[in-house]
Amino acid sequence: MQIIKATADRLDALAALFDAYRQHYEQAPDLAGAAQFLGERLRQQDSVIYLAIDENEVIGFTQLYPVFSSIGMKKAWILNDLFVTPSARRKGAARELLAKARELGQETGSRYLMLQTHFNNEKARSLYESTGWQLDEEFAYYYLSL
Repeated sequence: MQIIKATADRLDALAALFDAYRQHYEQAPDLAGAAQFLGERLRQQDSVIYLAIDENEVIGFTQLYPVFSSIGMKKAWILNDLFVTPSARRKGAARELLAKARELGQETGSRYLMLQTHFNNEKARSLYESTGWQLDEEFAYYYLSL
């Protein structure tokens, strides 16, 4: 398995995977929208996307967005998306994608990486905790839907 940074030449495969990821979260299929959204992220370089490739097939991805820690006066990253195709799960792709995300944080001198998942997503929570992520029990997070 290989973990590489996504580039425009892999946009079609990435968009298909991203569309499947969105459908997993009960969103309507929109392959064209996925390609447009991700193409823009790649062109504007406002996210970092890594692909997991196994036998020349893109089987997973993670997407990270930069933010900043005012208190720490450093960059930080939000690991916003992590997905591996169901047929490729349990092969270590998610673990390797998480390791690559950690490497990005270290290479960019970041203060932290952060992610969120549903409390009932026990498989994901187990994976995150087994790779060193810790559940935040200090802060309450609020959202304002627009």
